[in-house]
Amino acid sequence: MDTLLEQLKRYAASGALPMHMPGHKRNTAAFPWLAELGGALDITEIDGFDNLNDPRGLFRDLEARAARLWGARESVCLVNGSTAGVLSAVRSSLERGGSLLLFRGCHKSVYHAAELVGAETYYLTPEIDRALGVWGSVTPEAVPAALEAHPDVRLVAVTSPTYEGVISDIRSIAAACHARGVPLLVDEAHGAHLGFSGFPESAVACGADLVVQSLHKTLSSLTQTAVLHICGNLVDPADVRRNAAMFQSSSPSYLLSASIAGCVDFLEREGGAAADRWLELLAHFRENVRELRRIRLWDGGSAFAFDQSKLVLSAEGLTGEALMDILRERFGIELEMAAGRYALAMTGIGDTEETLSRLAEALVQLDNVCETASPSFPVQDFSLPEKRLSIRAALAAPGAFFPAKEALGQVSGEYLWRYPPGAPLLVPGEVVDEGVLRELGGNLRSTRGGAPERIFCVTEY
Repeated sequence: MDTLLEQLKRYAASGALPMHMPGHKRNTAAFPWLAELGGALDITEIDGFDNLNDPRGLFRDLEARAARLWGARESVCLVNGSTAGVLSAVRSSLERGGSLLLFRGCHKSVYHAAELVGAETYYLTPEIDRALGVWGSVTPEAVPAALEAHPDVRLVAVTSPTYEGVISDIRSIAAACHARGVPLLVDEAHGAHLGFSGFPESAVACGADLVVQSLHKTLSSLTQTAVLHICGNLVDPADVRRNAAMFQSSSPSYLLSASIAGCVDFLEREGGAAADRWLELLAHFRENVRELRRIRLWDGGSAFAFDQSKLVLSAEGLTGEALMDILRERFGIELEMAAGRYALAMTGIGDTEETLSRLAEALVQLDNVCETASPSFPVQDFSLPEKRLSIRAALAAPGAFFPAKEALGQVSGEYLWRYPPGAPLLVPGEVVDEGVLRELGGNLRSTRGGAPERIFCVTEY
């Protein structure tokens, strides 16, 4: 069978007159930039090309192949990113006003989903690695304890792997959820490669009920492509598909869809071998940087498991932001993100011996000139701010901007995010405390445009 890309090429060459969307009419002569972007293959839902939001032909086949590849009951392809998958999963699992137990470090899409369904939220707060200040694994023991404390919970959401590669014991967490008849959603956006070759198991294989994966973060698909896997019998696939159609564009891109198809094609043919090559490159990289004295490559600490494709770097005397800036300005290497104590280099299935050797060489050079002084910032333990209102109530309440220092003791009317990775420091309805104020700055963003200079707080409740 021809690939979707081959079908699009054949159709573009057929001379069919496009009296339909898109408005550029595949006229790459008049709009030459579209030629470079693949505009000649950009179509809408026309005869013979199926509909991603109502798959009955080639997309139904693509999703069936994806389900077989990852071992899911059903899979739904997404062109609105993992965010659309998370929103769909939560809305399919929670009735309005239901309760959600989630890992505090979940991506903002989980919080937005809770907001949309008016969910009451409770949090799983694993220990923070004191070397870097990153979340550790969610422990299986924490889940039944939290479900016992909050028997109204109807969905559990966990991020695994995290942005930094920390993996939780999903098999045991799933068992704890299922013992109470509660479905488990795993945001595996950063782990679509898990389960291939020597990488740790995917959440799909570990018994999660809903698993969201980004196909662009570590695999070979275009940005904004993802897949939502439906497993087990606790969530109705028809509900998931209906909600996925709601949170996706009603005009899904065939260019993005073709990149999903190409990614699945590649993984079916070469997924194991490509993962083997990737792991070999990572092992070689680690050997090349083994003798570094002042730059450290984190190994996941006490995490249940660690995704070694994430290169978490820290340097003596440098903040993560400074390390990221130096690698960009001196060596032309752009990292994924930086936080106070570390910077993250993300590898992917498209990396080569040249790319990882170039990063290793830069780190060796930098290691020779790094200062020996310790970082000037203390490692702080995280404690949840006091909760006064639900997210929905806080967002609906009247409020005003307060200068950050004057916001102490006020109830937040907005989110304060660390972005990336998109996890909240402060959630609407929580009290602004000393710990929050201490963390202001850096890559902190707010939903109302205030932080770090000012914070929107509730004035009446």
